Amino acid sequence: MVSFCDRRFAFLIIFLFAAQYERVYAGSFHKDVQIHWGDGRGKILDNVGNLLSLSLDKFSGSGFQSHQEFLYGKVEVQMKLVPGNSAGTVTTFYLKSPGTTWDEIDFEFLGNISGHPYTLHTNVYTKGTGDKEQQFHLWFDPTVHFHTYCIIWNPQRVIFTIDGIPIREFKNSESVGVPFPKHQPMRLYASLWEAEHWATRGGLEKTDWSKAPFTAFYRNYNVDACVWAHGKSSCSAHSSWFTQVLDFKGKNRVKWAQRKYMVYNYCTDKKRFPQGAPPECS
Repeated sequence: MVSFCDRRFAFLIIFLFAAQYERVYAGSFHKDVQIHWGDGRGKILDNVGNLLSLSLDKFSGSGFQSHQEFLYGKVEVQMKLVPGNSAGTVTTFYLKSPGTTWDEIDFEFLGNISGHPYTLHTNVYTKGTGDKEQQFHLWFDPTVHFHTYCIIWNPQRVIFTIDGIPIREFKNSESVGVPFPKHQPMRLYASLWEAEHWATRGGLEKTDWSKAPFTAFYRNYNVDACVWAHGKSSCSAHSSWFTQVLDFKGKNRVKWAQRKYMVYNYCTDKKRFPQGAPPECS
């Protein structure tokens, strides 16, 4: 049995660890990101830096990245995706570290042919290895209105949410030998690019360039995270996301989203894993 003193000591350790951090809020595309590729195809559309567009044509896509790197955080943005026939396009919002053994946490939206749903592709990479894909069809049309997409990343789990509804939880399973992204600081990225060889129905539907330029919109960018600088990370002990877990209601929402809208789960892919599902799936 764990004594009261033991529990107090454990809480103190967590508090002191979290207290090393200083929280950052980011809310302006002008101030917090740079459009780092696309030769003018990415544009900040208002003076306060709240609205940004990325475009794709036959010659190039576009993308932006955060100025700062983070080691844990809550990052979110509202997105409105390419409408109509967007086959072959990929619109993204993700975290990624540099190098050949990188860590990465992905929201990727795979375009569609008109009348068909977008596919939301989620994945988690650690040390350059992913293979942890879950895909969803959404319960709304993501091209009509803005919706909020959020990644919560703390030492124990990664949670993906849409409009505040958790759709996926990837837990820290290092105890059973599964690597978890916790050692490499990551920068936030977003992009719109062409991947007709695989993005829509495995590459069966090609990009209709007569519909170009394709444009997606981002607004209300917000980061509450541990900023990496000078070889260390800092944020606030008051950040609720740092120890966030899914409560009973949150777990039920994940089950609802996965039961009704999931179209692919690596954990149940017996062709890829004939010897049994990866250990974190249990």
